[in-house]
Amino acid sequence: MIHQYQMNGYNIVIDVNSASVHVTDELAYDAIRLLDQGTDQETARRELKLSHPVASAEDIDDTFSDIEELISSRKLFTEDVFRSAAGVLKERNTVIKALCLLVAHTCNLNCEYCFAAQGKFKGGEGLMSFETGKRALDFLIENSGTRRNLEVDFFGGEPLVNFDVCKKLVEYARSIEKQHNKNFRFTLTTNGVNITDDVIEWANRECYNVVLSLDGRKEVNDRFRVDLGGRGSYDRIVPKFQKLAEARGDRNYYMRGTYTHHNTDFTNDIFHMADDLGFTELSMEPVVTDPDDPCALTEADLPVLYEQYEILAKDMLRREREGKPITFYHYMLDLAHGPCIYKRVSGCGSGTEYMAVTAWGDLYPCHQFVNDPEYKMGDIWNGVTRPDIRESFKECNVYSREECSRCWARLYCAGGCSANSLHATGDIHGVYEYGCKLFRRRMECAIMIKVAEADMKAKGIPFKNNDGKEVPRVE
Repeated sequence: MIHQYQMNGYNIVIDVNSASVHVTDELAYDAIRLLDQGTDQETARRELKLSHPVASAEDIDDTFSDIEELISSRKLFTEDVFRSAAGVLKERNTVIKALCLLVAHTCNLNCEYCFAAQGKFKGGEGLMSFETGKRALDFLIENSGTRRNLEVDFFGGEPLVNFDVCKKLVEYARSIEKQHNKNFRFTLTTNGVNITDDVIEWANRECYNVVLSLDGRKEVNDRFRVDLGGRGSYDRIVPKFQKLAEARGDRNYYMRGTYTHHNTDFTNDIFHMADDLGFTELSMEPVVTDPDDPCALTEADLPVLYEQYEILAKDMLRREREGKPITFYHYMLDLAHGPCIYKRVSGCGSGTEYMAVTAWGDLYPCHQFVNDPEYKMGDIWNGVTRPDIRESFKECNVYSREECSRCWARLYCAGGCSANSLHATGDIHGVYEYGCKLFRRRMECAIMIKVAEADMKAKGIPFKNNDGKEVPRVE
């Protein structure tokens, strides 16, 4: 399978099954397109001569010679060798490597679009006790096999409502990790209302990553991210976020926003966070909600969103040339080294390698399934008592969805989010097509960025340092 597109002056060709990315001239671009459509080479040569009258016979010969070389080196028109392995991968002995601890089923904000029903997860309010959290960490160790690095996310609701328990749990984990040959990596996801100097010191010492929720411009953020009295949160949280990021050395954090139908110009929110607020590690997620919700994204929004992602990609390249780069979570892509084929096929690991633990110790495939009785897998005392759920999630690989077999981006998303599939189609094996459309556009932009960076490096295009002086980008 081949995917071709043009962006930012580049003709980009992706060989889906080998994940090879090629940048071509117009002649090769059209030649590959014709071959991909099933045109025989003789006919393709005639058509190319008509569409490229300035191309000589030698030019066309050289083009097909280059294509044949790529085919022989298995970088173009390759066969899918992973489909047959998908069944083997799902039968692998799976250990648990990460837990999402819902330390608070309550929140001090009342965000209208919240998937967790304002932190209550459509259930009762409650806080995780230290004893429950301690047992969750023991459960993780017991079920992690020989895996050394274990990940724990303090989540909610708002986890800082239960900050003392978070601190005690980290202290407990540090006291036992060496004897079990484990290394705990903690993440905190917070709305920022309860951030204090104590929280900043603790988070920057103990948390591998911190996710900070901010939707961007004040008017955008305060449309939905309000407290129980309906007051916006922007003015209260932004100074705290800035202080935390600065103390953290401006790394290993993410400003995590949500865009809706009301701010489809979301690049302005990203640029506000970068230019006006000084944040460099950014993420912006599309809202996932009932289609009848006024904030839900519509089909009419798609052309605008596609354009926004391209605007962002081009602007990120400009910032990089000027020596003031920003990171956008969805454009983080390693074309040379990863991820491994297991991740490319099997995805995030929800329900298998990753589970959510409620404040009362119940186990769910991830935080988006909490309090859905059909997906309660067991608890941290008795373990997984519904292995059928785990087996069902093992089958949630890219080859379990027929639609994915026709998608060029399948080995970048591994079939997408099972929770989004459930909410969109009623089946974790379904396809959330709107999300797929946005994902494919993000991947096109992310790959274009990598192509442009390689091109600039090869050409020695100068970059600017923070003093505005040009520095040749040549290695």
